[in-house]
Amino acid sequence: MTDEAKLENLRREIAACRICRDAPAKGPEHRLPHEPRPVAVISSSARILIAGQAPGLRVHESGLPFDDASGDRLRSWLGVDRASFYDRKRFAIVPMGFCFPGYDDKGADLPPRRECAPFWRQRVMSVMPQIELVLVIGQYAQAWHMAGEGRGNMTETVRAWRDSILSGRLPEVLPLPHPSWRNSGWLKRNSWFEHELLPYLQERVKVLLS
Repeated sequence: MTDEAKLENLRREIAACRICRDAPAKGPEHRLPHEPRPVAVISSSARILIAGQAPGLRVHESGLPFDDASGDRLRSWLGVDRASFYDRKRFAIVPMGFCFPGYDDKGADLPPRRECAPFWRQRVMSVMPQIELVLVIGQYAQAWHMAGEGRGNMTETVRAWRDSILSGRLPEVLPLPHPSWRNSGWLKRNSWFEHELLPYLQERVKVLLS
């Protein structure tokens, strides 16, 4: 079986996954309350992986990752247009949880489902050995991909981005905050992100897409 055939089989398996509904980690009373719709883009040629948290409601409805204002901000950070962003030859997009997890009592998105990463993450990573840069967005992706090397909180983990780059880890891992509008205040308070990290990110993306 060719590598592309293996990826296509994996794509079909992911699309059919219903473990958060049928075998919830915390018991039947914690099953996903709506029909799962896994959203993930795996690739045999992309050199950049975007590792987010979990789809929001709009992405759940459209089936297109980062199909919202957060995606617009993320694409501006990367310096790419929608066509490039959604070209699976250029970007793989694999969140820690494939399905929209629902809302908490305050109307915020719940964390990624516990069932997803233990079941799928390593398998997905193993079929994409060509990945050279992993953009880890938010604390859940950072905890998994940085293997305990994150700092005390998301801000300090992102602030130490140079240490991550210089660690020698392969693929290279670059921590980012979530591009949600909820983080607009954080971005204003942490101007170093725009002036120091983003120029490096955009140059690295440009090189890997060339």
